[in-house]
Amino acid sequence: METENLSDYAEIRELIDENGGEAFPRCYQCGLCDTVCPWNLVRPFSMRKIVREATFGMTEIEEEEIWRCTTCGRCPQKCPRDVKQIESGVALRRIATEFKVFPAAVQPVRTARASLMSEGNPLGQSRQDRAKWAEGLSVKPFTEGTEILYFASCYLSYDPRLTHVAKATVKLLNQAGVDYGILGSKDSCCGESIRKAGDEEVFKRLAKENIKAWIDNGVTKILVSSPHCYHTFKNEYPDFRVSFEVVHISEFLLDLVEQGRLELKGEYAKRVTYHDPCYLGRHNGIYDAPRELLKKVPGLELKEMPDSRVDSLCCGGGGGRIWMETPKEERFSNLRMGQAVGVGAEVLATACPYCITMFEESRLSLEQSSAPVIKDITEIIGEVI
Repeated sequence: METENLSDYAEIRELIDENGGEAFPRCYQCGLCDTVCPWNLVRPFSMRKIVREATFGMTEIEEEEIWRCTTCGRCPQKCPRDVKQIESGVALRRIATEFKVFPAAVQPVRTARASLMSEGNPLGQSRQDRAKWAEGLSVKPFTEGTEILYFASCYLSYDPRLTHVAKATVKLLNQAGVDYGILGSKDSCCGESIRKAGDEEVFKRLAKENIKAWIDNGVTKILVSSPHCYHTFKNEYPDFRVSFEVVHISEFLLDLVEQGRLELKGEYAKRVTYHDPCYLGRHNGIYDAPRELLKKVPGLELKEMPDSRVDSLCCGGGGGRIWMETPKEERFSNLRMGQAVGVGAEVLATACPYCITMFEESRLSLEQSSAPVIKDITEIIGEVI
C-alpha cells in the first residue's frame, strides 16, 4: 500500500488496531492528557487531538507531531478511560515506520536503527568495543555460575561522559565483593527506545539476541544502571516466555550499604536535589531507594524540586527523543535545571543515562555559573567510599 492511499478510514482503522491502537475509541476528549503533558510547558501540543484524529482515521503519520511524545507516563496517570496514550501513540509510529514516513526531525531514528542492526547499539560504535570502558578495572567476563550479570547500557558503554558511571559502578561492586561479570560484545541494546519509536521488528531482533546470550551463558540475575533497560527486561522481555531477575543499581547499592558491605566513610557536604527518571519512577514505582541511598551519605543535604516523585518533570529523552534534536527553547531539561537552581542545589543527581545526557546539554546551553553539577547517584556513592 502506498503512503498517499492512507486516507481510507477502514484501512487506517484496521492498521491502527493491528498495531495496538484499540484503545483510541475509549477517549471522550476530556483533555486531561494535555493539561499534564510537559510539551505544553514549552510549546502547544495536543495528545487529545492526535487521539481524536486517529479514532476517525485522519492519520497524522506524515507530520512530526506523532513523534513528540516522550512516553513519560504523565497522561496515562490522569486518563479516566484508560486510552493507553503511549501504546496508542506507538501504534501510529509503527504505521509510519512500516511505510517509511519520516519527517526531517525524525531522520536520526533511521541512523540509530541502522547502527542497532549492524552493531547492536544506536551510537554508531563497534560491537567489539562495548567492554572497552572496563579495561583495567578488574572486571571479569560472565561465566556460567557467576551470580550477577552487570548489563552496562549502550550509553554507559560508549558515551565518554557516561562511561564514568559504569566505571564508578564496577568499582563499588568490586569493593563490596559482589560476584558479577559482563558479557561485553555479546550484549545488544535492550531495544526500548527503538520500540517506542515504532520499530517492532528491530526491537524483537535485539531482544532475541540478548535472551539467547543470557540463556547460553547461564544468566539468571541482571543488574542494570539504565531505567530503560530495567523496564524492558522486567516488563517486556517476559512476553518472550522467559523470566530473569532484574535489579536496578539504586536498590542494589542501598542493600549493600544496609548490609554493611559498603561503608560510606567520606563526607559529601553539598546540597543535592534528586530527579526521578520517568522509567524508574512513574513506570516502575521506584522512588524511595535512590533517596534513601542519598540520605545515608554523610553531610549530604537533600532538597526536593517542584514536580518530584510521581509528578516528576520529564527530561525529554524518552520515546526515542534522545536521538532527535530538540530546539533549546523546547527542552524540558532546561526547565528542570531551572527548578534545581531554584532550590539552591549544587548537584543535580539522577539515576538514568538519558536524563544525564539531557541535563548535561542543558547545563552547557544555559551558561549559568550557578547551574548544578550533574551526577549519577553511583558517582556520588563512589566519592564517599
